[in-house]
Amino acid sequence: MADTPIATPAGRAAMAGLPGEVQVLISGGGPSGLFLALDLAGRGIPSLVIEPRDAVDHTRPRAKTTNARTMTHLRRLGLADAVRAAAPLPVGYSQDVAFCTGLTGPAAYELRRFRNAFQLVPGRYGPQPEAGQQIPQPALEEVLRAAAGRHPLITLAYGLTVQHVEGAHAPHSVLVATPAGEQRTVVANYVIGADGGTSAVRRSLGIRLAGGSAALSNISVLFRSRQLAGAVALEPAVHYWVVGQDASGMVGPMDLANTWWAIVQGVDPDVSVDNAAAEKLVHSLVGAEVDVEVLATDPWTARMLLAPDYSLGNIFLVGDAAHLNPPWGGHGFNTCIGDAANLAWKLAASINGWAGPGLLPSYGAERRPVAARTISDAAANGQALAYHFADPALAAAGPAGDAARAAAHQALAVKQSEFDSLGLVLGYSYAGSPVVVPDGLPIPPDDPISYVPSASPGALLPHTWLADATSVYSSLGTGFTLLADAGTLAGVPETDVFAPVLAAAARQGIPVTVAAVGPSDDGTAMAELWGAGAVLVRPDQHVAWRGNAAEAAAAALSVAAGWTADAAATSPNDSRSARVDAVLP
Repeated sequence: MADTPIATPAGRAAMAGLPGEVQVLISGGGPSGLFLALDLAGRGIPSLVIEPRDAVDHTRPRAKTTNARTMTHLRRLGLADAVRAAAPLPVGYSQDVAFCTGLTGPAAYELRRFRNAFQLVPGRYGPQPEAGQQIPQPALEEVLRAAAGRHPLITLAYGLTVQHVEGAHAPHSVLVATPAGEQRTVVANYVIGADGGTSAVRRSLGIRLAGGSAALSNISVLFRSRQLAGAVALEPAVHYWVVGQDASGMVGPMDLANTWWAIVQGVDPDVSVDNAAAEKLVHSLVGAEVDVEVLATDPWTARMLLAPDYSLGNIFLVGDAAHLNPPWGGHGFNTCIGDAANLAWKLAASINGWAGPGLLPSYGAERRPVAARTISDAAANGQALAYHFADPALAAAGPAGDAARAAAHQALAVKQSEFDSLGLVLGYSYAGSPVVVPDGLPIPPDDPISYVPSASPGALLPHTWLADATSVYSSLGTGFTLLADAGTLAGVPETDVFAPVLAAAARQGIPVTVAAVGPSDDGTAMAELWGAGAVLVRPDQHVAWRGNAAEAAAAALSVAAGWTADAAATSPNDSRSARVDAVLP
């Protein structure tokens, strides 16, 4: 007879301390759930986070790529430096991904190298205030856990699981349990399902993920080798894609202390891989029988799944609960953080009383197309895995090998969007959202590789470094921000320019910062960069409106907060005062 599960001490303590009622309950304390809790807390909103794991598992590194957009979100929370400090592989180590026939020996030929992969750039970065960072997910989670544990508005309940959510309308009854089966109900006004691909919150809503899975599975291997670093015959890379006959996949350093990771592709999921077999697979990938101490193996299959709906009433899905992305390109974890960043300010606006009825529903309308686009691109990259390029002649010396390697170099160009995906990372737009005010001007074409900075409504605010060496993002407040080109304000009284916006903010209680900025450090005026004299930027750093008239900006503020312009004008709320900071020359 199987042993009865015993609740951990942390779980028993968390159950004993559970509140009976909360404003926001987050099911899942992984990256998206913790980020959401921290973002809400920064906006004054308390939350309860329910997480089954007492501690993170460093033998399951999973995601390793934190892209420039996510690092900028972490910067907004004051955590970018902490994440970089916790990363075991500094950006300066390497910024490349290399395709090769192996890592060691005379038959280790490099086929193609992708420079500055995943926005890994040492020093100051142009397209965002932060460049990308390689860091295993458990290390990043520990940074988020520590930050959440320090915040007085966040209650962390480890060792517990959300089993079911009831109620078509708020407040919702949330059934929480220990592994031993002890149960308790918590009543919450808002419930967030950040509980992964098997989400109990999603099941409670009757929502099923739709899509498919890759035909073949993979196995991840975490191992330690004292010899491998010294045996690598190629220039450093954050990871190497090995194109081979016996085994194809990826190998990369986890840290600078002889810990490595590997992913072997095309593995039969019905064949058991023990440590001895995993060691042989690693030997085949690296091209030599170096010492290998297998620390963990983790079989998995790439999945392309998407929820048809991201919410029902006051229950929302974020991260893997809403979508499962193939790992090619490293977008899955980053898409999860994007969900949380989009939902946090809208949820805070609703709780704080200044959101219109259209704001919360815009979460799914904006984020689901981003996930669909990301899944599509990652799935396309999954159609060209390393073993598809395998050719016996690749590792051969002489003219035949040279010809095969030249052909592989050309063929591997198809993989560029997997590593050079700035258009996917920064070029997504919420144009068409009901809380974005279109201006009818042309928008940049949708391209996963090429990113064309644009202040088109719905796009991410184009980043620039200002003449004083600060980021334009440093001028943004926690609420909405009206940015105006400092050059266009010369000689014009600020109160005359901003009065309609400040009046609209005060009438509706919408937090607004107004700031005059520019020029950039290369002398470019903001009006030239934006295509207008002013832009209204949302709390998530996306443009809600651009133009030149303060009255139009005031109307756009109401729309961006989820109100129709007419409703906002005729429904003043004098019981709330706007939080307005004027930052002017």
